[in-house]
Amino acid sequence: MPCRSAPMILSFALLLGSAVVIYLSCEYFVNSIEWVGRRLGIAQSAVGTVLAAFGTALPESVVTFVAVVFGRDAAHREIGVGAALGGPLVLATIAYAVVGLMFILNRKKLGSILLSASAAQRLSRDQAWFIGIFVVKVGLGLVAFVIKPWLGAFFLLAYGVYIWGEMRKEEDADAEIHELEPLKFRPHDPQPVLGWALLQTLVALVVIFLSSQLFVHQLGEISPWLGISPQLTALLLSPIATELPEILNAVIWVRQGKQTLALSNISGAMMIQATIPTALVLIFTPWMLSPALIWAAAVTMISMFGLYALLRKGMLSGGILALFGLLYVVFAAGLGWIGVH
Repeated sequence: MPCRSAPMILSFALLLGSAVVIYLSCEYFVNSIEWVGRRLGIAQSAVGTVLAAFGTALPESVVTFVAVVFGRDAAHREIGVGAALGGPLVLATIAYAVVGLMFILNRKKLGSILLSASAAQRLSRDQAWFIGIFVVKVGLGLVAFVIKPWLGAFFLLAYGVYIWGEMRKEEDADAEIHELEPLKFRPHDPQPVLGWALLQTLVALVVIFLSSQLFVHQLGEISPWLGISPQLTALLLSPIATELPEILNAVIWVRQGKQTLALSNISGAMMIQATIPTALVLIFTPWMLSPALIWAAAVTMISMFGLYALLRKGMLSGGILALFGLLYVVFAAGLGWIGVH
């Protein structure tokens, strides 16, 4: 028994340790990416939707690329297919719920208003972008036809147009104005140059990527010991692990009173997940959705339509946002009904 338990204890220790490292690396990342945005003269919302989102979503996109392009067989390529839908699902439910919960926990410092009116309208436009692309993405997964792989270019083009629009936006008049904390690599320099900010960002991203891979690997090691099947791990737990950087960024930014940045980061990451991984799976796989993946897409759509309506009506609050996490519980229950164990 001691010989059996030792690897399990080690895996749990590595899982916990990698989570701590991811969190600390995210502290460095959010600190430096704001300085990068400041030095490049980019609006704060674009820092979240483009710069931060691209950095934190890049590791998941690499995982999808490796799985669908270099996967040894169909089973390995299915990992990339699952990631293309599992990521948006986690962001649309758990990540948004984390923002709501953190806002509630810090309400004394943050007040009662989650978002300004202009920020809510801007985020609602982001949701509209995502919904439109996601509907096309899911629709393509329900039918088979010869030219489907060529449509991967459409999703890459869509993301390019999205970035172009985000980078051209100017700062809102009532945007949250915050003094930036000193750059952690240059704590005594009140105005660090762009090079130092980029270096800290790159180092943080490398550490986030490596520790995220360790976290996912240890999760795969522990799951069988807990009686969780590989298929259920891939659908239910692995997406949470791969989206951990975005979730922890949200924790950090809301604690700092920058909930607009937190929500923008999630929104931007969802746009990447809806386009780049989708282009890859369209080009390199048949992209035909199983019942479990269709269920994941349906829950994602319910979340996004609900969020869009609340943002348009100015009714989104921390408490309501926290309830979005229940949709992931609904998703898990649905997997049991479908027969995924």
